[in-house]
Amino acid sequence: MTLPAAILGTSYWMDHIPADKLHAMPVLVFRSPSDPVERWQQELENALPGLEVRIWPDIGDPAEVDYALIWAAPDDMLHELPNLRLVFSVGAGVDHLLGETVPRQVPIVRMVDPALTEGMVEYVVYQVLRHHRGMPVYEDQQARAQWLAHDQARPGERGIGILGLGQLGSACGSALAHLGFRVAGHSRSRRRLDGIDCHAGPGEFTDFLAASEFLICLLPLTAETRGILNADLFAALPRGAVLIHAGRGAQLVESDLHTALDEGRLAHAVLDVFAEEPLPGDHAFWSDPRVTVTPHVASLTNPVTGAARVADGIRSDLAGHLPEHVVDRERGY
Repeated sequence: MTLPAAILGTSYWMDHIPADKLHAMPVLVFRSPSDPVERWQQELENALPGLEVRIWPDIGDPAEVDYALIWAAPDDMLHELPNLRLVFSVGAGVDHLLGETVPRQVPIVRMVDPALTEGMVEYVVYQVLRHHRGMPVYEDQQARAQWLAHDQARPGERGIGILGLGQLGSACGSALAHLGFRVAGHSRSRRRLDGIDCHAGPGEFTDFLAASEFLICLLPLTAETRGILNADLFAALPRGAVLIHAGRGAQLVESDLHTALDEGRLAHAVLDVFAEEPLPGDHAFWSDPRVTVTPHVASLTNPVTGAARVADGIRSDLAGHLPEHVVDRERGY
C-alpha cells in the first residue's frame, strides 16, 4: 500500500525516513485485553498520521506488520509476524514480554510516560498519607459512632522505604520527600537522588529495611525479585510496618504475608498486583480488613500520552535509530 500524498509531503516523513521505506504504510498490531481498543487505535493514528493500526486477531497479512503494542500476548503471537521490527509494552512492566514471547532479534521498548509516572505518584502518596493520618482507624470508629482522637506523628518522624529507584520509584520518593517524610530507596546499582537516602546491593539491604515503617515495592519482576516480599524481609521491617505493593504479583509470597499480619509484624498491606489476576472472588485478601485490594490500577497508561511515546519510538526506528527505553533482556528491564 502506497503512503498517501499528504503523508509523503510532511517534513518528517520526507526528511527522516529512508527512501526505501517510504513505499508502504507502517503497520502496527495492538493487543490488550484490558484497554479501550478503539480509543488506542484512534490516538495512535492521531499521533502518527500514516500509521495503520490493526487490532488482534484481525491483522491481515502477518508479513505486513512492522510493530506491535502489546499487553499479555498469546503464545506464539509475535513469532507469527516475520517482519516485526519493534515490540512496545502498553504498561510500565515488561515481564509479560520476556522469555520466549518476543523473538530474540526484536527489541522490546518499555512504556516510560509522564502520565504513567503521575498516576503512580498519586497512588503511592495517597496510600502513605491514608495510613500516616490513621484513616482506617477513623473509618472504623465512624462505623461504631465513636468520637476519639489519636496522636499524630509528623512526616519527618516516619521512615519510608522504596524498593526500586527507576522512573516510578524516584518520582514517588521525590514527592514523599517534598511532603517532609524521611525517604530511603534501595536499588541494584547506586543512585544519587535529591531528598532520598539511596542504598544499593545486598550489603545495605538489611539497614534499609530496618528503617522502613512504610515499604513501597515498585520493582520490576526479575529472577532476583521473584518472591522477594517474603518472611525474611517482613522480619527485618520495624514492627507494625505498612506494605504498599505495586510492583509485580509474583514478588509476594502470599502465605508469608498472612503470617506477618497475624503476628503483627505488618499492620497493613496495600496490594495492587497479584499472582493471579483477576484476584479470585474467594481469595482471603478480599475479606481481610488488614489488606487493601485494588485491581491493578495504581497507574494506568493514558492512550493520548502513551500513543505519543509509541509514535516517537516508531519515528526513531524509521529514521534508523533505536528508540529510547529499549529493554535489556538479561537484566529484565
